[in-house]
Amino acid sequence: MCIGQLGNLLPHVTLSANLAQHLMPVWGLSAAEGGMMASGYAFGYMLAVPVLTTLTDRIDARLVLLGGSVVSGLATVAFGIFAQGFWSGTIIWSLAGLGFAGAYMPGLKALTDRLPTGDTSRAVTLYTSSFSVGVGLSFLIAQVLADGWGWRTAFYVTGIGPIAMVGACLLIESRRPAPRAGRLLNFAPVFANREALGYIFGYGAHCFELYGIRTWLVGFWTYVVAHQGAPSWLSPVLMSFCFAVISMPASILGNEAALKFGRHRAITVVMIASACVALVIGLNATAPAWVLALLLMIYGLTVPADSGALTAGMSAAAVSEHRGATLALHSTVGFGLSAIGAWGTGVALDAAGGPQSAEGWLLAFIVLAAGIALGPLALLWSRTARSDELVSKSQ
Repeated sequence: MCIGQLGNLLPHVTLSANLAQHLMPVWGLSAAEGGMMASGYAFGYMLAVPVLTTLTDRIDARLVLLGGSVVSGLATVAFGIFAQGFWSGTIIWSLAGLGFAGAYMPGLKALTDRLPTGDTSRAVTLYTSSFSVGVGLSFLIAQVLADGWGWRTAFYVTGIGPIAMVGACLLIESRRPAPRAGRLLNFAPVFANREALGYIFGYGAHCFELYGIRTWLVGFWTYVVAHQGAPSWLSPVLMSFCFAVISMPASILGNEAALKFGRHRAITVVMIASACVALVIGLNATAPAWVLALLLMIYGLTVPADSGALTAGMSAAAVSEHRGATLALHSTVGFGLSAIGAWGTGVALDAAGGPQSAEGWLLAFIVLAAGIALGPLALLWSRTARSDELVSKSQ
């Protein structure tokens, strides 16, 4: 399943990887328009994931995963063939995100349905952290192909990646869930689960920051190279690849820290640290390239370190008969805020001078820091609400 996910993720940041260097100059896009086009992926995901993930409570998640993988791959290839500007690019990229809505959380459901009973947090964390390796490969392959053979070729090739998950779906056994009564989109039991909601809202803050920096990382490093200079080997390709790949060990270690020190405590520390690093980067946007490279690698550790712990915490807190609906809300909130993060960061860039301005990048990183700082508040709210419920029951 993790190998299949690597294939499914090859298209994931193909647009973001080529946005600043290729698509914005060719189509004359502003930062806000570029951010909106990139956020189309998360928007399409957000619209489809409630239905597709909740559907896994009724049918084998493997079938949803198979269909979503095919749509994601075809839409990515279609972008390379048909996209001609802002509107066509946004619409097609939204369809790719819609396909991925059937490929990520339904994949997690297909995996957890086939795991033995007991603590599955390490398996869930391995699956979610392999996301980072897939994104790193997407950054690497998309930029190398675009620089060598044109940006359309990058979409053609990365669109083939989901075939790996199609193969994985055909190899695993079928597993039908127990019959469920009631409405398909019934989120009332999930909203009643305050513990799960805390992780879901925290995941939303995480996704806001993560998608914001992934959308604009190449653009930021392009600015650094143009204004501060950098060794030729310290290219946007290398920086974005390393930033993404180190996310996997960071996510695994973050979950291990959560198991040892307590999930809420570990996640809160990571989120506060990430907000601080973002502010330091923004305030030092004109620092030497080697300083910013070091800060970005630290940021590459703090941004994803809470991901596995948040998803594992949500999965553990979910009631088994409503796990699909809980996963659906988890993804809806996460990718909804991902869309806002990509677009909002672009708006901040335009508002303060654009991608070639240090002030623009300062405001962009302030927006990212403010977004992740809401995460600890969500966890505090859920813990306080949980304590109040226990007191009420005891009385």
